[in-house]
Amino acid sequence: MSSSSSIDQPNVITCKAMVAWEAGKDLVMEEVEVSPPQPQEIRVKVICTSLCRTDITAWESQAIFPRIFGHEASGIVESVGEGVTEFVKGDHVLTVFTGECKTCKHCESKKSNMCQVLGLERRGVMHSDQGTRFSVKGKPVYHYCAVSSFSEYTVVHSGCAVKVSQQAPLEKICLLSCGVAAGLGAAWNVADISKGSIVVIFGLGTVGLAVAQGAKLRGASQIIGVDINPEKYEKVAAKCFGVTDFLNPNEYNEPIQQVIKRISGGGADYSFECIGNTGMVTTALQSCCDGWGLTVTLGVPKTNPEIASHYSAFLSGKTLKGSLFGGWKPKSDLPSLVNKYMNREIQVDEFITHNLPFEDINKAFTLMREGKCLRCVIHMPN
Repeated sequence: MSSSSSIDQPNVITCKAMVAWEAGKDLVMEEVEVSPPQPQEIRVKVICTSLCRTDITAWESQAIFPRIFGHEASGIVESVGEGVTEFVKGDHVLTVFTGECKTCKHCESKKSNMCQVLGLERRGVMHSDQGTRFSVKGKPVYHYCAVSSFSEYTVVHSGCAVKVSQQAPLEKICLLSCGVAAGLGAAWNVADISKGSIVVIFGLGTVGLAVAQGAKLRGASQIIGVDINPEKYEKVAAKCFGVTDFLNPNEYNEPIQQVIKRISGGGADYSFECIGNTGMVTTALQSCCDGWGLTVTLGVPKTNPEIASHYSAFLSGKTLKGSLFGGWKPKSDLPSLVNKYMNREIQVDEFITHNLPFEDINKAFTLMREGKCLRCVIHMPN
């Protein structure tokens, strides 16, 4: 890796990145050129990045290639672009896939975290100029969620990075930049789970187990986990995150929503769909109790994005809500989550099932596709 940069006039950096050239094909280690940060942008030396299910979904199905995936990451600011006053070289940061400009209508509202300026970027480019900051042999390489952390260096908008304490371990807190925070926020911010309530969670991956942790910390009396992988319960759910009942739909001869209604005495107070299956959204809604049952959907579907449900579910008083990043305003709220972790008020380490070097990132993809991991943390070379 070569670098020629200064604080005032950073230059192009050449470094290693894992590039996706085709949908579903192994990532390839390439020498990439990373442009200097443009106005209101920062260039970050990635320290650790963890693989999220959303990376897998996009890698398998999206048509924008070549591309550098990765969005759940921690790093150190290497240089800053014109107009950046919040960050300086050496700051420790988390990258975030949805930003916070702090000035738009949604950022100023307490009801939303859907920034209108730095919201979810789907076209593989930067928010500011619709261009890329990566290239291979002069040809552009596209971004993912305006982060692209499967690279030794990346460029992000300053509104899509969060400064964190330098005492916080970057190899752990990278999980708070997406999955763990999304689940905790869904439980606390979106559903606002009350003490003594009954909760059902469909999908016991990282997000679902983070919902379980949030429900446990709120004092839920019963936390029902639904997953077709029995190892999810035997290995982690029961002993770490508060799941009191585990249901495998494959082991029952009746619809799982009927089982849930029976063991919960009429249905759950709160239901969470964490799989990314719109059919399961309907099942989750049917698993809630009448009158006040609330279903929150967090998963990103690969196919069939439309949700179908009978109107009677809503006529009976049930509610269906969506959740993006657990309702957290990233720059405003993530530092407090990091502090909770540092004060041992929330669990993060327990979600990490594998630690792998950067060159083994394809192994992480295989482990997640086979359901053999929660989070694989990828460690960049020193």
